[in-house]
Amino acid sequence: MQIPILSGTLTDESPDFRTKYPRNMIPVPKAQGISNGYLRPADGIRQIGTGPGVDRGAATWNGVCYRVMGSSLVRVEADGSVTTLGAIGGAGQCSFDYSFDRLAIAGGGALYYWDGATLKQVTDSDLGTVLDVLWIDGYFMTTDGTSLVVTDLRDPFSVNPLRYGSSEADPDSIKSMFKARAGEVYAVNRYTVELMNNAGGNGFPFARYEGAQINRGAIGTHSATLYAGQIAFLGGGRDEPPAVWSGINGATQKLSTGEIDTLLLDYTGAQLADAVLEARTVKNHALLYLHLPDQTLVYDGAASAAVQEPVWFTVDSGLAAPAQYRARNFVWCYDRWLCGDPTSPALGQLDDTVSTHYGQVIGWEFGTSIVYNNSLGAIFHQLELVALPGRVPLGADPVVWTSYSIDGETWSQERSVRAGRQGQRGKRLVWLGQGSMQTWRVQRFRGTSDAHIAFARLEAQVEPLNV
Repeated sequence: MQIPILSGTLTDESPDFRTKYPRNMIPVPKAQGISNGYLRPADGIRQIGTGPGVDRGAATWNGVCYRVMGSSLVRVEADGSVTTLGAIGGAGQCSFDYSFDRLAIAGGGALYYWDGATLKQVTDSDLGTVLDVLWIDGYFMTTDGTSLVVTDLRDPFSVNPLRYGSSEADPDSIKSMFKARAGEVYAVNRYTVELMNNAGGNGFPFARYEGAQINRGAIGTHSATLYAGQIAFLGGGRDEPPAVWSGINGATQKLSTGEIDTLLLDYTGAQLADAVLEARTVKNHALLYLHLPDQTLVYDGAASAAVQEPVWFTVDSGLAAPAQYRARNFVWCYDRWLCGDPTSPALGQLDDTVSTHYGQVIGWEFGTSIVYNNSLGAIFHQLELVALPGRVPLGADPVVWTSYSIDGETWSQERSVRAGRQGQRGKRLVWLGQGSMQTWRVQRFRGTSDAHIAFARLEAQVEPLNV
């Protein structure tokens, strides 16, 4: 009997059946002769350097990686060395965009420009508080949450208060701005998203498209991002609980599942407003990361399209229990994915040859769908995980644990097997005498990053009862 492993099932006190998404394992819908999909380890994080503080945002400009770390703008070289360029005030996430000759940084409520030689702050009092920055058609556009502000075409340090704009379809606050196509700006508000195009004129140069409004919006400034040619955001409409959506040209598509929506209810509105959403495309995965305080939820649009249902998993940097994910603000630079750490000054790069995070061991876990025998019960004589062992670090002798539940909440004592040392690629992961069930049961497996291993199939030898 083959038991599905790409996502599992749990129960709660509601009572309700819940979905258990893989933790630090990526579902890959690929037929390889053993099954129609497998689980592979999420990318590890290899440290390449150290900066002056925790990571607050990043961008690649003219082939160079720039980051805000602590209170400093820094340049990161290909070898991981860091050069401090100037001071960026405040704390929390920063926004980046660039023109032909300037890199713009919105941080701590202020706007800064780096021209390749000096870092300068825009001090025009008409600028106001800066929550986000965007460059479009020669203008740097910012928002203070109420107005849309553009700098002068000839002087990006100057602001004319007579050229303020607004997002007026709903009296909700402006959170961020995006440029999806040339000449078009999406103003992402709390409950709406409005599309504007460059109409010119002496006043605010952008005019609203009436028919392109989206009647949902983002909960925070950094909880929206460009994803697969659309705006992806965490939020919703008025009187809607938070969910993950994508939208463009007046239409929205829900990306989150009922399970993801339930998980989001465990966080306060303030925590969700501070969430960071970012996208990364790699190895035929279109990944959307939702960074939360104790874990990161990841949606894979490419896998979802392949299997015709939403594919989610979680990543974090904890061992026994989830802890904040220590990779954030991904940029593709120097032919690899670079990242920062929201908890330390470490600089890293994503690396699929390891599972550790900055050299620290982390945990992984996944579960199975319900095994049901028409209420007749069964004895489980043997379980075997068909895997790709033998890719572990030299000297490691990792272990994989399993346990089962007959109610979806309480679990049996764990049983372990060795996962194989380096080079033991023929190692079989087999558990004998795995108990029984009266009606149904689920199985779960866990291990650590020492077991850098992929799983293609769970095979069970089962003897039906009461036939």
